[in-house]
Amino acid sequence: MDHLLDVKNLRTLFHDGDSKLEAVRGIDLTVQKGEILGIVGESGSGKSVMVKSILGILPEHAKVDADEIILDGKHIENLSKKEKRGIRGRDIAMIFQDPMTALNPLKKSGDHLIEILIRVRGMKKKEAKLEAIELLKMVGIPSPEKRVDQYPHEFSGGMRQRVLIAMALACQPKLLIADEPTTALDVTIQAQILELLKKLQKENDMSVVFITHDLGVVATICSRIVVMYSGMVMEEGLAEEIFYSPKHPYTKALLNSIPRVDGKKERLKPIKGSAPSLKNLAKGCPFADRCEMVMDKCYSEVPEYKSFSTTQKSRCFLAGEGDHQNDRDS
Repeated sequence: MDHLLDVKNLRTLFHDGDSKLEAVRGIDLTVQKGEILGIVGESGSGKSVMVKSILGILPEHAKVDADEIILDGKHIENLSKKEKRGIRGRDIAMIFQDPMTALNPLKKSGDHLIEILIRVRGMKKKEAKLEAIELLKMVGIPSPEKRVDQYPHEFSGGMRQRVLIAMALACQPKLLIADEPTTALDVTIQAQILELLKKLQKENDMSVVFITHDLGVVATICSRIVVMYSGMVMEEGLAEEIFYSPKHPYTKALLNSIPRVDGKKERLKPIKGSAPSLKNLAKGCPFADRCEMVMDKCYSEVPEYKSFSTTQKSRCFLAGEGDHQNDRDS
């Protein structure tokens, strides 16, 4: 499968007074054309910072470096801010976390779309309004002819999220980044939004990067999964590899902390401790302090990123040794 996005050795530093905070530490990432890639990890693992680094939308005090960022065959790592804005408007679009705050309450829902259509696709206002109605219809908003003239407060949370998705699709992007798009929604609406994203991805032949802390969510939508922790990729693989043959203790711990869906009653196992502060990063494996399989060298060395198949890699000294099926399947 062809690659749409290739990122090599991405690093992001935040300057906090005299100290430097390493939020992203040498990440390699590939997004294939037409796939839905899940990026999972606890809050603070660097998921959102990583994609914002690629997009160039971090604040001024952030310093982003990468050996390569190639989008659809074009190097974009050294583009100016203006050139990156053009890419964000046309090739990459992003859906943000909170539909309750992402829309301007003083603008009609349709005006959010019309503004994008005029700026990015060069439409006239009348043509843009007709296209805005079509976009609202595409994302499943009923009576779009009426809704296009309503304000965000007249929409439910799920409907606001659909407006945000319509805004992203207005750009006709090659790559859609969805940053925790269902976090603020109830379970029923979450399921509807996930089904909508799957449907739109197929219809528009887009690639989608779906960021979440919830492995249960990625199981329903993603074909491939990247597991992040403390600014590093711990493991990646096809969804079935991650769920049925995880290699990293952190991936296993995440799986053991979510409820089963096969009806078996089992006590959930929370991950002990908390993620390390960016101000106090360990010299070795970042998961060492919380790992049940930790060895002495885990505190002093960062494990290699080993390949286990053409699709699965993991960063652990013990990965691949012995039985590495998920404990919950035994």
